[in-house]
Amino acid sequence: MKAESVIFAVSGAVFGLLVGWMLGVQQAERVTPAPSAAAAAQGGAAAQGQGGGSPAAASGQGGGAASATPLDTARVQALEARAAEAPNDAAVRAELGNLYFDAERFADAARWYEAALAIAPDNPDVSTDLGICYYYMNQAPRAIEQFEASLKADPRHTKTLLNLGIVKAFGTQDLKGAAAAWQQVVAIAPADSPEARAARQALEGLRSAHPDLVPDPPAAPQGT
Repeated sequence: MKAESVIFAVSGAVFGLLVGWMLGVQQAERVTPAPSAAAAAQGGAAAQGQGGGSPAAASGQGGGAASATPLDTARVQALEARAAEAPNDAAVRAELGNLYFDAERFADAARWYEAALAIAPDNPDVSTDLGICYYYMNQAPRAIEQFEASLKADPRHTKTLLNLGIVKAFGTQDLKGAAAAWQQVVAIAPADSPEARAARQALEGLRSAHPDLVPDPPAAPQGT
């Protein structure tokens, strides 16, 4: 599968900041509609009335049809035939999940990711993409549970941590939990990595709206 997508957006008047949205860990780079951060920043009750801030709620079950990759039905049929012949092949099932994910058919993608994880349960990449599917299917608590399973397999999986923060902020309005997840990304990811940059920008936006949740970073040492 192609390299991971790193387009995570935290937007809205309250945050006053636009950063990249971390979508799928096995996705090609492409722009995806971002949820509004205003509802998340203003608290749970208002956001709950707007569908929890989920991209799926905002743009439909398919997420963002304008950015979806057309489903390669011939490839799907070939892979399904291989899956039928190889009941213990997790990779072919994950690849089917990726094709459906790219097409933003998240329920179908989830079905194949679940099948892959039934065979190879400790793959954090597949597990995290499954969690993202759940989020786009308006199942934020289930997405968080799946991200937690990913972190059991790899506690330092920064893409999972970044997505965990996103879902906590926009899906369940747990801003404190979101900040904690993003702070972990900053602590363990290479400073110049897309994950670290996105997490720092997200924290800066959250700090501007809720300084009590995110303390100011330590001042740089003064030269002598």
